[in-house]
Amino acid sequence: MASRYFITGTDTEVGKTIATVQLLRSLNQNNIPAIGMKPAASGCLAQGDILINEDVELQRAASPIDAPLDLVSPYRFLPAISPHLAAQEAGIAIDLHHLVQCAADLQNYAQTVIIEGAGGWFAPLSDSEYIADLAIALKAPVILVVGMRLGCINHALLTAQAINQAGLQLAGWIANCIDPQMARYGENLAYLKANLAAPLLDEILHSPNAATGCLNPQAITRLKLQNV
Repeated sequence: MASRYFITGTDTEVGKTIATVQLLRSLNQNNIPAIGMKPAASGCLAQGDILINEDVELQRAASPIDAPLDLVSPYRFLPAISPHLAAQEAGIAIDLHHLVQCAADLQNYAQTVIIEGAGGWFAPLSDSEYIADLAIALKAPVILVVGMRLGCINHALLTAQAINQAGLQLAGWIANCIDPQMARYGENLAYLKANLAAPLLDEILHSPNAATGCLNPQAITRLKLQNV
């Protein structure tokens, strides 16, 4: 089992947070202490002088392990826009070295840190750096969340290719059924299973209660086998 994993997605709004919280819950229920991290979170609400993000709070609720908010989510912004734009508006530069240090500090609290990216693999963090650069700096195996909808095959294969070209391990992928009316879901899933060079960890079915679920324990087994 790796000490940290990086969660990326085929696009924005494909269920990275749902996959992250389900993985966190599954790890902790299977006696692998795990905590989440959301390096850059946009669309926060102000509670006094603290910015609160819904995705971050879902992560915190999925793990019994408490850690300082500034480690769990070092950069939080009010506008629900790309982190690089939100950071520019706030007059802040997102520092990859600081994020790597925060991830390392979180490992003092839990055996495993699950780091959820923003947007897709090439979502920008600044004018010159991308989410991909953060994953590279963290040297973390990557878990790809595939939003199962029309076009997912192209998005998944392109993202997997980019992860491989970055020299990182694609440790596994999760199929998240974001479109319950998707035509030929089974055929698309079968194609991805045959053409993504990583194990399918689990399928997340479309449900209003998905944030309270957890991945099948076999997902943990598949991660362990992949990271021996």
